[in-house]
Amino acid sequence: MANYYDNILDTIGNTPLVKLNKIVSKVPATVLAKVETTNPGNSVKDRMALKMIEDAEKSGLLKPGGTIIECTSGNTGMGIAIAGVVKGYKCIFTTSDKQSKEKIDLLRAVGSEVIVCPTNVTPDDPRSYYSVAKRLNKQIPNSWWANQYDNLSNRTAHYESTGPEIWEQTEGKITHFVVGVGTGGTISGVGKYLKEKNPNIKIWGIDTYGSVFKKYHETGIFDEAEIYPYITEGIGEDILPENVDFKIIDHFEKVTDKDAAVMTRDLAKVEGILVGNSAGSAVAGINQMAGELKEDDLVVVLFHDHASRYIGKMFNDEWMRERGFLDDVLTVKEVIAQKNGKSFVSIKADQTVKEALQLIKENDISQMPVMQGDEIVGAISENEVLSCLLANPLENSDQLVSKIMSEPFAVVEEDTPVNKLNLYMDKKRSAVIVKDKAGVTHIVTKYDIIQAMA
Repeated sequence: MANYYDNILDTIGNTPLVKLNKIVSKVPATVLAKVETTNPGNSVKDRMALKMIEDAEKSGLLKPGGTIIECTSGNTGMGIAIAGVVKGYKCIFTTSDKQSKEKIDLLRAVGSEVIVCPTNVTPDDPRSYYSVAKRLNKQIPNSWWANQYDNLSNRTAHYESTGPEIWEQTEGKITHFVVGVGTGGTISGVGKYLKEKNPNIKIWGIDTYGSVFKKYHETGIFDEAEIYPYITEGIGEDILPENVDFKIIDHFEKVTDKDAAVMTRDLAKVEGILVGNSAGSAVAGINQMAGELKEDDLVVVLFHDHASRYIGKMFNDEWMRERGFLDDVLTVKEVIAQKNGKSFVSIKADQTVKEALQLIKENDISQMPVMQGDEIVGAISENEVLSCLLANPLENSDQLVSKIMSEPFAVVEEDTPVNKLNLYMDKKRSAVIVKDKAGVTHIVTKYDIIQAMA
């Protein structure tokens, strides 16, 4: 008889454990990744999405032909959307504008409606993705708001499936469970199951700067001063979801946006594991806590979702450079250093075109700033000089530079990334002026940049 599943929802769970090697080379313990990307929606959220729907159906909150509404960073939405397709529900999702375009496009691709809301507003602001979802639930007949943050079916799903899988796969030898914390369902459900099996197992949550979790866990204080915009997706919160069981969690470790993004890319480059932003954050957190681990420890870290959600973000060089997340970003300062101390050549506004030509020839340059006293008042290039002289060599050679100069070159900081210079350079302006921290003025041309990049 053929071996098959009745529908795609039956393939949720039973995800593999994969040993991490080079990426955790400084960690004395064995580190295993619970890779949740093999779920149909490529995310751990498939587990709780199905559980929330099934529990809502049993309780009568979700009726046939109904509409499911949810506020989501993308992955829970995808899990709900897939279940909605199979079960025949319409889906409407609210999400924040910091989420990747790929997540939003995928939700729409499976027939869901997506409403993008501003990130930088408080949860109770009527524009927030929490508030919009809550309002839609009241307005739309026969609708059900999943509310993954406070719906305890979320953590129950992990208590019933993810936790037991990890225990069985490690033969009960697990000593630490590490995972990024967002809604709190995964860490609380898995943590509860594992601690019932062995109270000595440590449960570590990964938090991000801009989130309230760590300080609240350590002090019991909900500090609004901790809340500010951050880039890391899927973890951290500006609220305290009911699914977060702080008693289960032994420690929160904060990881910066940059460290999370760089580690996400490194997982692909070093381990060949294509996973998302929260996975990078979790592995960075483990490396930060290497001193707390021993050689005979067995750490399981959960990887939430797939790299395909972040192609336009963490896996895009330009996006990374714009945020200063790539250490190989070439700056204006480095271009200046490669010029080997070439002097800053300028000409005075009351000098002649003939003198400008002489300076260009003597210094083998193609453009220079025009000065009036200590102030840069314009710019002149070899094209302007030649055009002037060719039009009338005898008369124009004594013409003042101020009569033919163009607008001054833009002035930029020495730590400006080279890839940002296109904002200041064009066909008419082929250089920028830089004043370094020592007060020395430099000119950086397109040719200088090409030489530095070669």
